[in-house]
Amino acid sequence: MVDKRTTQKLEERLKQELATLEIGLTDIGKMDPSNPADWHGTNGDIETGTADASILADRFEAKTTNEGIVTELEERFNNIKDALIRIKKGTYGICSNGGGKIPLARLEANPAADTCIEHAD
Repeated sequence: MVDKRTTQKLEERLKQELATLEIGLTDIGKMDPSNPADWHGTNGDIETGTADASILADRFEAKTTNEGIVTELEERFNNIKDALIRIKKGTYGICSNGGGKIPLARLEANPAADTCIEHAD
């Protein structure tokens, strides 16, 4: 387990990153109302009421690009939310695979880590 003071500092970092990610996700994606952990890329602010082939192609390209970015941001977003839940449950800093302590250096490098280095993917 990580001491309370360190956990509070890491929790604050997690909350700040979560807020930043949510802004990024909102800019290029949309949350699925039926599953708040699921986001989908959008075509941004491009007007949607046109039949011009080049504009439609631009919209498709933007949506495809945003979908990939959203997938990466969504994974980090959900990992951070899970870490904040572990803090509340008192299981933060414990490897989810082996049950041992996650080294402080690993948590400082990645406060959302849920495994020790040995059990990391």
